Amino acid sequence: MSFGSPGGGAANTKPTPPERGSFPLDHDGECKHLIQNYLKCLKLQRGVNDDECRRLAKGYLACRMDKNLMAPDDFKNLGLVFEKDKDGDGTGQGQTSGSSSS
Repeated sequence: MSFGSPGGGAANTKPTPPERGSFPLDHDGECKHLIQNYLKCLKLQRGVNDDECRRLAKGYLACRMDKNLMAPDDFKNLGLVFEKDKDGDGTGQGQTSGSSSS
């Protein structure tokens, strides 16, 4: 069994930054209720991230974008586009502008 480099030393690995950079934590709990609903959904679905749970995740990320807790991004880039959204008016809330007032 091997646990690193010869001689028991730790392996040298260069840390890599997150793909989308860092983002502020929700210290004021502005979107806390949404993430709690998402986590409840995952628990009820026994860890399966089905459409219902993914829609809750989309709402949570939309809240974070609206409150400037993360950079606005198209939901398509986040893997959160649903058939119902595509069939609607064409927007599907695909991108939040961040211009909404709070």
